[in-house]
Amino acid sequence: MIRVLIADDHALALSGLSAMLGVQPDIEVTGTASDGVEAVAQARRLRPDLVLMDIRMPRLDGIEATRRIRDTPGGGPAVLVLTTFDLDEYVYDALRGGAGGFLLKDAPPGQLAEAVRTVAAGQALLAPAVTRRLIERFLSVPPGGGTALERLTDRECEVLAHVGRGRSNAEIAAALHLSEATVKTHLSRVLAKAGLRDRVAAVVFAYEQGLVRAGEAAPGG
Repeated sequence: MIRVLIADDHALALSGLSAMLGVQPDIEVTGTASDGVEAVAQARRLRPDLVLMDIRMPRLDGIEATRRIRDTPGGGPAVLVLTTFDLDEYVYDALRGGAGGFLLKDAPPGQLAEAVRTVAAGQALLAPAVTRRLIERFLSVPPGGGTALERLTDRECEVLAHVGRGRSNAEIAAALHLSEATVKTHLSRVLAKAGLRDRVAAVVFAYEQGLVRAGEAAPGG
């Protein structure tokens, strides 16, 4: 059972999201919060598997709340951020703060439930085109390579570039003619060498280091 905490300052949104997730056989809404301060407190008290986090909330916004929730021993619960895409201008900061992915507020119930399952399982919700556009929009001019990138082997850089383009381990394995186990090993080494906490952080790092640029297509795709 996936235990979910929902944070949103609009009562109707809270009730709607709770209703959509409450009918899922493998998802349980264990609590709600109406602002960022309450979200942090509830996350610490209830210890959910995932927090569904609105960005714009009073007292403490969803970005800082995400940072505080994730900055706990063990990384804290996963965070799935709710965004309006055209209005929210802080999605890059949310990624850096440890958010596991993004979901549009008008997403249908089935997509919401699947997003919760994906992020709760530790996978980044980065494949949908909307998430790539979000990253590209708010990180259009990366600063270029640095010492962290220099610690990576050529193969590790290749894997990181594919991760930055939103490709799954299976897609990376096919593109580089490797096994999925080997791809996982390379990615684990990338995370360790660059001091990154998860796959989402690796995507941000790939853009920052210039391995991937806005609008760039993956080789052969």
